[in-house]
Amino acid sequence: MTFFDMKFWKRTYKTLFLLIMMNSPLIVTRLNNYFVSCDSPGQGLLSIWLRVTVCVAFIVLLAALEILPHYEKGLNFRLLILAGGYELIITSFYALAAELIICIVLFRRMGPSSLFLINLAVAYCVLLFHYLNGFWRTAFCSSQLGLGRRIVMFFLWWVFPINAFLFYRWCRIVRMELITARSRYLLDAARVENAICRTRYPVIMVHGIFFRDWHYLNYWGRIPRFLKQNGALVYYGRQQSSLAVADSAAELKSEIERVLAETGAEKVNIVAHSKGGLDSRYAISRLGMAERVASLTTINTPHRGCRFADVLLERLPKWLIHYTARRYNALFYMLGDDRPDFLAGVKDLTASACALFNETVPDAPGVYYQSVMSKMHNHRSAFFPLNIGYLLSKKYEGDNDGLVSVSSAAWGNYLGLLSAGKKGISHADMIDLTHKDLKGFDVGEFYVKLLSGLKERGF
Repeated sequence: MTFFDMKFWKRTYKTLFLLIMMNSPLIVTRLNNYFVSCDSPGQGLLSIWLRVTVCVAFIVLLAALEILPHYEKGLNFRLLILAGGYELIITSFYALAAELIICIVLFRRMGPSSLFLINLAVAYCVLLFHYLNGFWRTAFCSSQLGLGRRIVMFFLWWVFPINAFLFYRWCRIVRMELITARSRYLLDAARVENAICRTRYPVIMVHGIFFRDWHYLNYWGRIPRFLKQNGALVYYGRQQSSLAVADSAAELKSEIERVLAETGAEKVNIVAHSKGGLDSRYAISRLGMAERVASLTTINTPHRGCRFADVLLERLPKWLIHYTARRYNALFYMLGDDRPDFLAGVKDLTASACALFNETVPDAPGVYYQSVMSKMHNHRSAFFPLNIGYLLSKKYEGDNDGLVSVSSAAWGNYLGLLSAGKKGISHADMIDLTHKDLKGFDVGEFYVKLLSGLKERGF
């Protein structure tokens, strides 16, 4: 930290303002005693106006410190609130340390007088309000804290020393989230003119099964924003959540034709996740899209199927399978699907179905195919149902991402196996579904480099 570090000085003056408000009874009393002691006419009236003026000034100062928005270049609205909350928490701890020293000095001089006790009560209330303001801002605006940590904090915030450890981890996670966001902004700002993701052809991102490209809940998380910031022209597959591969491919074909008509481009690049890779291969090879698609990149796609899907369909009670299918279809019909078909989608992901698929859907000669895969390290690396899927797939196929086995994902030019940290990278992490920043893996930067590589290849 340098002498001219602006962040340090901002925290310092905010802490000083907070200390002034915390000790306002003592300050007002001292100022009042000073003016009253002056031998001048009208000193009683002056004392009243002084009290009112100082109290109003403190209220304004408190409102400014607690309400005025935090501003920092490169952060969106959510992150600005998060950064402001983090600063409130940090200045709370600074003020607490300083106030402990002040209270010790005051107690030695004043003893347990009424003024000391009033000042102590006001200091506690002001500091608690300041801290809670920051705490709730971070609780509501952080994308990295996770539901489990929030629940544990809610129930154990008062238990010492557990709360001290929880507070430390809480602040550390928020701090890393802000550091990551700032680093991404600086990186993108430095290369914005290069437009490294501005590929020759527009990009269509094709989602997998059990999801849709909803407007308010993007399947691809923050990835499209990162790509657009670096010049990419991004569209979506917009197929329904669960259909047979052939039906999903037909919907994808319509979207490819729409994008080509809208942009005037000759071809598109497809980046597909999970079952979306199979939908894309079918559209290219069986529905006449080979001359309309320049490249297909598949992300964690089960090209050779999921063996545990075969096992579940064979061993689960038929009534349970059909009940689940009916409930799923009813739900996604309400969410906008015209004709969701849970069973058709699942059956096309079995190892037996994919073996037949690979025989009847050969690669198109003029299309560049590449693939990439990730893996989890254990069943605790992801939430339900990926944790259960990991155990099932591990039993029958070995290493996997919670749904797809490593041995099933390689197709065309294989870019390799991704893994990071203690948990690894799950099926959902590869599309930033939970918006979680993983140690050792920047999902946004991965896709930026992916499109940058396509650009370098002339696509």
